[in-house]
Amino acid sequence: MSTPTKTFPIWGFFLLITNGILMSAVILLIWRQQKLTTAFATTTPPEQVNLVPQTQSLAPELGPRHKLSYRQWVDVLKQEAEASAEQQPQKLTVLAGDSLSLWFPPDLLPEDRNWLNQGISGETSDGLLKRLDLFDRTQPEIVFVMIGINDLIRGVSDEEILANQRQIIRYLRRKHPQAKIVAQSILPHGGEEATWEGREKLLAIPNSRIRNLNDELQGIATQQGIRYLNLHPLFTDKQGNLRREFTTDGLHLNPQGYIIWRTALQIYSNRELAAQFQERQNKPSLDRI
Repeated sequence: MSTPTKTFPIWGFFLLITNGILMSAVILLIWRQQKLTTAFATTTPPEQVNLVPQTQSLAPELGPRHKLSYRQWVDVLKQEAEASAEQQPQKLTVLAGDSLSLWFPPDLLPEDRNWLNQGISGETSDGLLKRLDLFDRTQPEIVFVMIGINDLIRGVSDEEILANQRQIIRYLRRKHPQAKIVAQSILPHGGEEATWEGREKLLAIPNSRIRNLNDELQGIATQQGIRYLNLHPLFTDKQGNLRREFTTDGLHLNPQGYIIWRTALQIYSNRELAAQFQERQNKPSLDRI
């Protein structure tokens, strides 16, 4: 008896095509930014060169929220989470983290879902862990977590950071069993080119340490049965530092950086869509029972 030939599933083609298109978009965005930077450097006459750093004009619009205290921030996020719990929007997605999540421009977030931003500037893994209950009553479809860089700046040990990451993951899994929890890698910093006010603190953190932490975090995500979104390679230059075309000061992101992050979120969403399609295809229908 001959063995039937196995065919490549339709969802597999869908996944390959989608990921290929989106990854090409990331590469194209990086290439275009590099090309524009090179063109600026080679075509600007010396007398027109602006001595003010170019990235300064790309700083996020902080607005009045920038002046809030930590306690005030928590109160604001609590109110926004309570409003979300009352409205119960479809495809609710939570961004939990520090200033990198906080200043994600709303108009650059993927448009196919509703977003609840629970980021606070300067947040640590311990601080995030203690306020996860703010959105307990919401019903998110996905929770994206990025935390850790402020721990490193404050001198917290790798062991404590990873222990807090484990507790964050366990808490979210327990409180939101129907949600997909996604741990995102910690981004590198800009190294010697950083202009952030705490530059010396950044330089005291080797970017190799951040890479090692991300490896550990990926292992924890696998052990805990959650997703891991590795953003690190998309933002890293040949020296292992945060690419200067994606940052305002060597720590925070500019709009180009957020576009790269947005594309990675879209890649993740399309992978999930393909996985759901596969699950539906494999699930027996009533006429096959």
